[in-house]
Amino acid sequence: MMLNNNHLNLFLNHLWLEKGLSENTRSAYKRDIEHFSGWLTSSNSSITDPDQPSTQDLSDYLAWRHEQNFKPSSTARALSSLRGYFRYQLREGKIEHDITQNIEMPRQGRPLPKSLTETDVENLLAAPDLDTELGIRDRCMLELLYACGLRVSELVTLSLDRINLRQGIVRIEGKGNKERLVPMGEEALNWLQRYLHESRPLLINDSENRVLFPGRNGNPMTRQTFWHRIKQHAVTANIQSNVSPHVLRHAFATHLLNHGADLRVVQLLLGHSDLSTTQIYTHIAQQRLSDLHESHHPRG
Repeated sequence: MMLNNNHLNLFLNHLWLEKGLSENTRSAYKRDIEHFSGWLTSSNSSITDPDQPSTQDLSDYLAWRHEQNFKPSSTARALSSLRGYFRYQLREGKIEHDITQNIEMPRQGRPLPKSLTETDVENLLAAPDLDTELGIRDRCMLELLYACGLRVSELVTLSLDRINLRQGIVRIEGKGNKERLVPMGEEALNWLQRYLHESRPLLINDSENRVLFPGRNGNPMTRQTFWHRIKQHAVTANIQSNVSPHVLRHAFATHLLNHGADLRVVQLLLGHSDLSTTQIYTHIAQQRLSDLHESHHPRG
């Protein structure tokens, strides 16, 4: 079999130690590599020697994914994972040839990230039941998510020592262990202070516990738990479009640009290392302007 578990573990450790990639990203790499390995030994593959796959075998695998209607973005990510793995194997002297070297990335249009209108966001923020400590906690989390443009992993792992109430700033450890300071804004700061005073003491009895947003038993909330919470609040708010924590992050960026924020400022707030990643939001703002022009201009 192509996949050597020891080699794979060494590669995953390399992604952590040298590249600083998160556990979620490393898990995605692992799934992609294991999927290709499984395909090599399945009835879908005509390969005769799964221990030594060739460039043609990889091409056949990508063609199979296309026939099975995998999304181009998913296939591009799988190829990126395999390219990283085989390049690492070549560098370590485990293989003599990188089978991904002459394989091109599948062509794919760059989809615009889904966002929410400002009205949708207001309705979502107002959805939690403020008569309960969990409702106040969720309202505070939603406010911070939207006010700071956080990734959900950044939100659920926040600790008390990363917030500065006096300055109204939260210190975020993002991808690659890169830190950034993000202002919370007056509204989110007010909700955070209310949560810390009214709700958190009821959720955590241990004064030594530094988790900002606890789940059950005072442990940090999981990404999946908050994902389900935000889905429930979206139903309460009667929002028809798909809502997730990442959609609220997109709304943060889009609404800032709609109100005239500088693109590089948005880049810093989001924690993007490359400005081109942030530029996708300018297309959303431009599309909104085009739609408004078409709807309201007499010659639209």
